Amino acid sequence: MNLSSASIPVFDVICALAFVGDLSMGQPVDHSARTAWLAARLAEASGCGPQARVDAAWAALLRWSGCTANAPEFADLMGDDVGGRRAMLALTSPTEIARVIGSVGPMARIHCEVAEDIARTLALPDEVRATLRHCFEAFDGTGQPMGLSGEAVPPTVYLVALASDLEILSRTYGLHSALQTIAERADHRYPSRLVELAREQGADWMDALDRGAASTEALKAAFGDTGRTAALELVADVIDLKLPWMLGLSRRVADTARRCAAHLGLDEAAQGRIYRAGLIHGIGRSSVPNNVIEAIRPVGEADQEKLRLVPYWAERAGRRIEALRDEALLASFIEERLDGTGYYRGVSGEAIPQEARILATAACAVMLQTARPGAAALDEATALQRLRAEAGRLDVTTVEALTGAPLPTRALPAASPLTDREVQVLSRIAQGESNKEAARVLGISPSTVRAHLESVFRKLECSTRAAATLKAMTLRLI
Repeated sequence: MNLSSASIPVFDVICALAFVGDLSMGQPVDHSARTAWLAARLAEASGCGPQARVDAAWAALLRWSGCTANAPEFADLMGDDVGGRRAMLALTSPTEIARVIGSVGPMARIHCEVAEDIARTLALPDEVRATLRHCFEAFDGTGQPMGLSGEAVPPTVYLVALASDLEILSRTYGLHSALQTIAERADHRYPSRLVELAREQGADWMDALDRGAASTEALKAAFGDTGRTAALELVADVIDLKLPWMLGLSRRVADTARRCAAHLGLDEAAQGRIYRAGLIHGIGRSSVPNNVIEAIRPVGEADQEKLRLVPYWAERAGRRIEALRDEALLASFIEERLDGTGYYRGVSGEAIPQEARILATAACAVMLQTARPGAAALDEATALQRLRAEAGRLDVTTVEALTGAPLPTRALPAASPLTDREVQVLSRIAQGESNKEAARVLGISPSTVRAHLESVFRKLECSTRAAATLKAMTLRLI
């Protein structure tokens, strides 16, 4: 067993990314699944073949997979990146929609580029990749990121867009109002022929959804049996795109927890389970606005509850993703403490499994050594001293084991398409520094930083910081 990586079925990776996307958009965790089923029904009703239906379903499941990548920009624009997106999706006024589209162009480009790269990494069909690259384009050319129109837009884009609108608007305003709004968007957002299909069969489709047609088991039976696996690290890296200082955070927690487990003598199966749990432990952070995560002063009760529910969402993910059920349950204990002062369950003592204690301690150690707003990074010795002071809340044996399992450094590949200086520049920019800030740290001029970035983008075939960061993490370049 290779404990430095974790592979699970491609369908389960897609479901995990759909879960992250739904939380990021402020949607119920079955939104993307329901949209996928509707998109496949629309494809079938419009005469598409079996592969086109699968492509539509996968594109719908991954439509919001780029959301963490532009969360900082959405937070700057709207204050609340999660609530702002939720409100945006519920808009029905053409004037308001046009205003929003006009303000989110750069963010749409980030989102689409990252989503397409995710599909490429998963080796999904070209139609899925093209759909994600243009997922916000509109039939009349008013969409993003390129303003394409008509037949220049991949046809699956229209299937997924209409399916998403039908799911969200029906849930928010009722089916009758949803169909009225969709009719108003005919030949604007999507072709009128698809709108007619939705009006004719929408009621039956929504009834089938309410009877469980889009359950994980049903979707897997219909669309998920590829026989391939994918690296779970991709999910970790997408989670960590939410804030620049989180770069590589989930991988470091996973590596530290696995090394600690090995030092304590746990077998390979337990080490692998702990490692995978570390990769997904932050999946619930997608549901929390960036300004709450980064708050330096105490936050109000409502925001505190959002933070307390982060590990709860990890458990919920496990209920929906078969390959991660044990790992998600383990990750859901990550904020529990031996004296009962943790969350979300508030359990104590032996009610917290040993593997969960290891994961919780590793997460604390990594966080103490991570610079973030309001907290400088501690060196390893100071971090361990701080952890020892938490005896009674954290497991002392596990804390001491960390001295034999220090925070790992990432092994970079022997051959890299980037020069050493390009790696240095990308690493600074990936952590949220501006060109000027990176230039000051590296002792070079801003124009030199810009030149290195242009070279990085060209070599990695990207045009945004977020996409370059994700690709570099996937290739283990940074």
